[in-house]
Amino acid sequence: MLSYQHLYHAGNAADVHKHAALALALDYLTRKPKPLSYIETHAGRGLYDLDAPEARKTAEAAQGITRLRAAFPADHPYITALNAQPGGLYPGSPAIARALLRETDHLHLAELHPQEFAALQGSLRGANISVHKQDGFTLAQSLCPPTPRRGLMLVDPSYEVKADYTRIPKWLAGITRKWNVGVVMIWYPLLSSGAQTQMVAALQRAHPDALTHEVRFPPARAGHGMIGSGVFIVTPPFGLDAGLAHLSGIFAGLT
Repeated sequence: MLSYQHLYHAGNAADVHKHAALALALDYLTRKPKPLSYIETHAGRGLYDLDAPEARKTAEAAQGITRLRAAFPADHPYITALNAQPGGLYPGSPAIARALLRETDHLHLAELHPQEFAALQGSLRGANISVHKQDGFTLAQSLCPPTPRRGLMLVDPSYEVKADYTRIPKWLAGITRKWNVGVVMIWYPLLSSGAQTQMVAALQRAHPDALTHEVRFPPARAGHGMIGSGVFIVTPPFGLDAGLAHLSGIFAGLT
């Protein structure tokens, strides 16, 4: 879907949940000196100006990062990533990863939207960063197993393409067959319609040892259907569950 632009939603409560979980996972993985591969299927533009007209139009960051930042300890890896950004810009997940990964790690970022792809190319540059104007699901299949073999993949489509809910469980089965040591983190919205329910159930049946973490929060505005955020993590790093439990406490004040 080439109409979706995340700037309207950047820094909202779902972003805080997804990005904090990602930062925790990368922090655990980088405690070992071995290099990593990072793959992202729907990268967006990388950096977001929360004072831009698009962000101010929805004002979703007010309930997200603006309200929740002070609840994180100063040494949380998410806060470390936020503090590393230029000019006070809000980092999308590619910029979170760049802030926490090392020069020996390699980032593969896929983005199909022409404007978002151009912005991503301009905001994230480096010898260890590859930006691909390609369907992220297809790119991930072509890269797996990546080199280095150890690593993490983030899958966070907008779900404006409703077929993603049925596509992802089948697609993930192919990824894990090829890359059985990879950490795969799938983000999904919790919707009042329950559209995500069957997908999550299918993922849990197929990967009973995976970790599911969900938080709930009020709708960003009247009539908005997203009432929470979830991540489904295959091969979660040891200790990640404790970090996510602390994250649940941070979100408890929003409900």
